[in-house]
Amino acid sequence: MHSRKNSLWSPTTASSSAQTPQLLSGKTMAITGGVTGIGRAIVLGYLAHGASVAVNHFGDDKSASQFQSLVEEAAKSLNISKEDVEKRLVEVPGDVGNPETGKKLVAAVVERWGRLDVVISNAGICEFKEFLEITPDLWTKTLTTNLTGAFHTIQAAAHQLSSQSPPGGSIIGISSISALVGGAHQGHYTPTKAGVLSLIQSSACALGKYNIRCNALLPGTIKTQLNEKDLEDEEKRKYMEGRIPLGRTGVPGDMAGPAVFLGSDLSSYVSGAQLLVDGGLFVNLQ
Repeated sequence: MHSRKNSLWSPTTASSSAQTPQLLSGKTMAITGGVTGIGRAIVLGYLAHGASVAVNHFGDDKSASQFQSLVEEAAKSLNISKEDVEKRLVEVPGDVGNPETGKKLVAAVVERWGRLDVVISNAGICEFKEFLEITPDLWTKTLTTNLTGAFHTIQAAAHQLSSQSPPGGSIIGISSISALVGGAHQGHYTPTKAGVLSLIQSSACALGKYNIRCNALLPGTIKTQLNEKDLEDEEKRKYMEGRIPLGRTGVPGDMAGPAVFLGSDLSSYVSGAQLLVDGGLFVNLQ
């Protein structure tokens, strides 16, 4: 029997169980930055729960290849053919910092499936840097991708969600525990994640009249392509694990369940909320 610490949810284990509920059956979702890390895990989780998904990625050769590997992974985890996966998965390349990318992502969902139910603003970058070494270009690049990109995506989604019949849906912003605490090497990053949280809160106030729910997920230390080099330092990794009550750093699959919850009818009266997914790290910070 696996210990509680090592028993992780994954799309593979979820889809292999006959008892897996289809919490998103018939729903459609759009996500930015969906071919790696947290975004990829959420896409697999949404597919496992019956949703159809439009996946944005940057659009270069590397991300296009990652999308194809996502199709293959989904087919394997769901035990269906690639052709069947492709009926429920569409790619929309483009830089989220461009206002047109969010519009194209939303349009792709409506054109393919007729309605939009869930939008997740996930795309983000983080290049760890000493505060005194943050250049204007790095600041602008981080702000444009993480916060301006989130705004354009959410606004494009809101136009569709408010005008479709019946109106309504779920918007989820991927913020971070970094929205609540500082980081010595993240002076350009933490403000953008605080901005995403604030954007979600304001969106919840503005869009509730259209039956649009807006909530934020705040990952803690999740091992992704953004921080894997940082966590290769064994001493630093052990220090981090020692501060997390659950005793381990997170993996991308840990974010899928909370994202499914916020996209499903189980959270029909949840809006303006911020959900920490950090193994208890924040309440243990001293």
